[in-house]
Amino acid sequence: MTDEPRLLTVSRPLKADLHVHSFHSGFTSTLRMFRSLDCYSTPEEVYRRAKARGMDVVTITDHDSINGCLELLDRHPDAPDILVGEEIECRLPDTGIRVHLGAFGLSERIHRDVQPLCGDVREAAAFLRAHSVGLVLHHPFHFFRGEMPVGRYLEDLLPLVHAVEARNGTMLPGHNETVARLVAARAQLGLGQTGGSDAHVLSHVGDSYTNASGMKPEPMAGMALTPAAAFLDSLKRGETRAAGRHGTPGRFAFEIYGVVFNYWGGLLGLRRSGLSAGERLSGLGCSLVSLPFQFTPLLVSIAQKIGERRRVARWNRELETT
Repeated sequence: MTDEPRLLTVSRPLKADLHVHSFHSGFTSTLRMFRSLDCYSTPEEVYRRAKARGMDVVTITDHDSINGCLELLDRHPDAPDILVGEEIECRLPDTGIRVHLGAFGLSERIHRDVQPLCGDVREAAAFLRAHSVGLVLHHPFHFFRGEMPVGRYLEDLLPLVHAVEARNGTMLPGHNETVARLVAARAQLGLGQTGGSDAHVLSHVGDSYTNASGMKPEPMAGMALTPAAAFLDSLKRGETRAAGRHGTPGRFAFEIYGVVFNYWGGLLGLRRSGLSAGERLSGLGCSLVSLPFQFTPLLVSIAQKIGERRRVARWNRELETT
């Protein structure tokens, strides 16, 4: 007899879109005067869309909120395929760089207790990992503007997480491919690579996703894991791969247009808006006055993606010379 645990396959390979939003992401930080939600999709709509797109596990990563996942669990209390997730905004101290962590396997208590630590991403990550939460570094170069050497930026962040988002559905191929290459070059860290649509509209849910092994070493034969638990275990062991679509200026513009049209639907009472009747009336007035400016997302998207392409090229050159 041996005391060593034997390997037991408890699940087949699994798929999940690990970066999805719902209306619980709250109000957008841009154009605050309009009081537009960041996303208008309901958690139930996200769930049904993800399942229709072939996802074995469903999560919602709202900004600093787990309410989308809690709402799903309230509607589907026995569902084995719901993984509680959140996108937590943290900061790198001294530089103030914004960092988004995809956190999975949270409880309400862990969500509450991590909030005071978010001023230092290292403290927040250490707390979450100590509580068996799976961590993913989302879109690593989205907020980075060269506030510190890019090599040191990566050295500070990569050891904190279990995986890095290498296929974000709103980021250009060059961005995603650079991230994938940097993670692969640091194999000693044992990091997985994840994919997520970063969808703020329903039609993009499941466009980008993560493949997980869905296998776990178990000490006892006959033990079974739910798909969500098996996926989380694979994520924490770095056994995930990114798949699906990259972003394009057109796709990014479609996201913006989608939110604009849903905003109008909210003002007209056709969708949940989070606004009082008076606020909706005021929003209609502001929107009518600024109507010509609400239909330029393609220009905004092209400008943002040109900037993204230039920045990623700069970080690549800097890394090649270090």
